[in-house]
Amino acid sequence: MRRSLRSGTGRASGFTLLELLVVLAIVALASAGVGFALRDDTTTRLERDAQRLGALLEAARAQSQVTGVPVRWYATAQGFRFVPEPPSTPTEPPPRQWLDPDTRAEVERLPGAVANDMGQGAGDSLLLGPEAIIAPQAVTLFAASQPEKRVRLSTDGLRPFAVQTGTP
Repeated sequence: MRRSLRSGTGRASGFTLLELLVVLAIVALASAGVGFALRDDTTTRLERDAQRLGALLEAARAQSQVTGVPVRWYATAQGFRFVPEPPSTPTEPPPRQWLDPDTRAEVERLPGAVANDMGQGAGDSLLLGPEAIIAPQAVTLFAASQPEKRVRLSTDGLRPFAVQTGTP
């Protein structure tokens, strides 16, 4: 009296491998969606400001190499400034403020920093040329409301400025 497993009365119960894989895929997609939704907005804003600053620093570095005039970047209370200012058009003034008003910056003092001829310490600014190879430099961006949230922007002097997330 053996019954076949394929018959309606003796069918095995449980899930097939395909059904389990579909459920696992749905759970993985849902958890990834929750992870992206819960990502810290402060860190995202800091990363966006750091990416923008990296592009501005590289543009100023290129300008310095072309003109032969050293360019310095300073953090200010309201944002930042370049000395000398990059060329601008009447409709588009040079950028001087952060995208997020909560962003602040501090220049890190690294070994090999060059003395400043502007009357301030070398640790207060970044020197962006005119030489092709510059000293290693770094600036840390942080949120004024959450100082523990930090993003570091640095160069070894040869490569472009790169964003590094996390606490330096």
